[in-house]
Parts: sequence; C-alpha cells; structure tokens
Amino acid sequence: MTIRELVKKLNLKVYSSEKGLDKEISSGYCSDLLSDVMGNAKEGQIWITLQTHKNVMAIASLKDLSAVILVNNHQPNKDTLAASNEEELPILGTDKPAFEICGILYQLLIK
Repeated sequence: MTIRELVKKLNLKVYSSEKGLDKEISSGYCSDLLSDVMGNAKEGQIWITLQTHKNVMAIASLKDLSAVILVNNHQPNKDTLAASNEEELPILGTDKPAFEICGILYQLLIK
C-alpha cells in the first residue's frame, strides 16, 4: 500500500511532502521514544507518534521510514515541516489516538 492510498482510506491530513506520497509502506512502528525508534524501526515502516519536533525527521530519515503519522491532533513545528519537505518524507495527521490508528493500519496491511 502506498502512503497516498493510506491517506485516502484513513482520511489523514497531509501536513508536508506531497512528493513522498507514492512511497510504499511495509508495516508500522508506534513509539514516542526516539531512541526506541532509532533502535527498532525498520526501513519502509510508517511511524506513529505524538512527537512533533525536528528530531523526528532526523530519525525518520536515518531509518529510511516511509512517513510519520501524528496522532491526537498534534501538529508539526515549522522546522519539522521544512525538514520533511527537504527529505521528501511525509508528515500526516489524525485526531485519532495511537492505539486506534495502529489497529486500523495493522488490519489494512495484513490483507
């Protein structure tokens, strides 16, 4: 599934980097602890978090993640948006909690 397809299915807001919406999603990773994501997330995963600062983009880029979903109506900082557009790594948003988005994403990706 591509990020663009996921955006439509989950009615996600696209905050940045529309150029990266055609990337494939291999699976998901949910964590708010940056060191955990750095140590355990895998290439191609979509990261689900409430963290909004620029370091999110540094780790997402380092791990070659496909995108970031911000939960609970969290919005990215301006410098985070700039880094996202530079890296062509989309930041998406939802009003849903992480638990709910993880469950829905899991169901979509196992089909």
